[in-house]
Amino acid sequence: MTSPRTVRRVVSLVPSLTEAVAAGAPGLLVGATDWCVHPAGLDVVRIGGTKNPDVAAIAALRPDLVIANEEENRAPDLAALRAAGLDVMVTEVRSLDQAFAELERVLLAGCGLTAPPRWLDDARAAWAAPLPPSAPYPPRAAVVPVWRRPWMVLGSDTFAGDLLARLGVRNVYADHPERYPRVPVTELRASGADLVVLPDEPYRFTADDGPEAFPGLPAALVDGRFLTWYGPSLAEAPAALRTALRRARPVPSSRRP
Repeated sequence: MTSPRTVRRVVSLVPSLTEAVAAGAPGLLVGATDWCVHPAGLDVVRIGGTKNPDVAAIAALRPDLVIANEEENRAPDLAALRAAGLDVMVTEVRSLDQAFAELERVLLAGCGLTAPPRWLDDARAAWAAPLPPSAPYPPRAAVVPVWRRPWMVLGSDTFAGDLLARLGVRNVYADHPERYPRVPVTELRASGADLVVLPDEPYRFTADDGPEAFPGLPAALVDGRFLTWYGPSLAEAPAALRTALRRARPVPSSRRP
């Protein structure tokens, strides 16, 4: 933001930030994307998707602030919003520490809170706590697909990869030059991983769609909100992800391709 001022109307173009603002500064949100599904029952104007927001509809809401993310939102859309005279705050979140810093910036500098909300303190505490004895150790090497047809996986410099590393899961492709490389499934199977982590977003992997592509490899099905969202869910994420990792099991032979 260019100068301090009272913010009373906020439009969010990022599902994670929508939930964060709704929980931390209730009453400010006037618009959000069609993909902003948390909190349930959020009553705001829907302004399109994260990749195709309706600039005219956003401008008509007369927001004091539009919050966005450099990965989830397209630069041309952000430029169009600025050209319409709107104040746009763009976040970058590629690690847990960066997520905490950006959430505080959005809520304090952007939305005008005088102190971080309780859930943000709880999230910091949850991730700072020592790992319990039941954690999935020794550390495991994993492939983490995020899309199928074509197969795409977590590469370098990703928020989700940082969360997994903090839980003792090493991403096999963490040193890849791309953040989300396309890798043939045959190469994924031969990568040396002893675990496959399958989130339910952006691609919706399920027990019947994903594990069968990695015969003999334990598959951890995880809630994408706990792996890829940065907001109130971060307080629950360490426990939820550890539980999913502990439950990883190989695909039964009858279901292998």
